[in-house]
Amino acid sequence: MDWTGWALFGLIATTALTAVMITAQLAGLTRLDIPLLLGTVVTENLDRARAAGFFIHLTIGQGFALGYAATFALLDRATWWLGGLLGLLHGGVALTVLVPLLAGVHPRMASYRAGPACTAVLEPPGLLGLNYGAQTPLVAAGAHLIYGIALGVLLRTH
Repeated sequence: MDWTGWALFGLIATTALTAVMITAQLAGLTRLDIPLLLGTVVTENLDRARAAGFFIHLTIGQGFALGYAATFALLDRATWWLGGLLGLLHGGVALTVLVPLLAGVHPRMASYRAGPACTAVLEPPGLLGLNYGAQTPLVAAGAHLIYGIALGVLLRTH
């Protein structure tokens, strides 16, 4: 396992995932803007939020890359297909657990239970992020698949 490379490779994989998500958003396939979603946790200024959210997402991606590296080490193998499977699992957990939970803790997101507050600037993503567009689950799955494949290729044992 390339333990010295996990941080660099995690950065590369997270940047690729983020680029896919932003490209899909600009192409009109989804309205899910991960940097904005994460950045508005720390600031209400939308331009600053996107910048802050990008770096927050890179940091989170590093944590997940460490988890992928640990999984590859535990299984004593890192391959593109194993990385892809982990990426699909990661994307599924993100869409079914992590993103929907944001509404409960995000200071600037409306909630299904409490309704919109006067400070809410974002709608809740809903299960699978479907409130951000019907193609959001497919886009997110594809982006996480790319993330996992990248890590499987870059972290494979020699």
